[in-house]
Amino acid sequence: MKFYFIRHGKTLWNLEGRFQGASGDSPLLEESIETLKKLGQYLQETPFDVIYSSDLPRAKTSAQIIQSQLKDSCPLVEIASLREWQLGKLEGAKFATLEAIYPEQLKAFRTNLAKFDSTLFGAESVCQTTQRTTQFIKSLESKPFEHVMIVGHGANLTASIRTLLGYDTPLLRKDGGLANASVTILETQDFTNFNLLVWNDTSYQDNN
Repeated sequence: MKFYFIRHGKTLWNLEGRFQGASGDSPLLEESIETLKKLGQYLQETPFDVIYSSDLPRAKTSAQIIQSQLKDSCPLVEIASLREWQLGKLEGAKFATLEAIYPEQLKAFRTNLAKFDSTLFGAESVCQTTQRTTQFIKSLESKPFEHVMIVGHGANLTASIRTLLGYDTPLLRKDGGLANASVTILETQDFTNFNLLVWNDTSYQDNN
């Protein structure tokens, strides 16, 4: 089975540099709607069996835009387990503000999640956010699917995908997070071992 993991399109809070977790949401930018249409056209020949999307509006809307461009119709199912990391007190706060108050914690969140103290902010732990998502992915083992699209969120998907690939906690964000409207493809035969085929691809945006 191949999984196509897609981060939602760029939102107002992304533009403003704000934390946007499971309790926060902001609308997609007009420009990102066009980007998502291009992404749908880029993937239009792939025979998706199903699209699973986070039920948060920014992800669900992104999934619907992509779905509208596919040649073959497939169902879109909203899944709460694919929501963004629950970030507690960080929700809606500007990165610059938090960086001034908690510089080490912001650095840890971006580069070494083993040092991120989620209790400080009343947020989900690394284990909690990755476990709910990876467990959902692994629950699909019995499904007769070949191509599955997962539309979700940057922090959760980055950590969850790398967890599936077997990375330890300090390395889950070692190479940074996923870009908005990017595609990352994993393949598995046994749902124990996952192979990375494509990471954080936005090359379609350069195509005319």
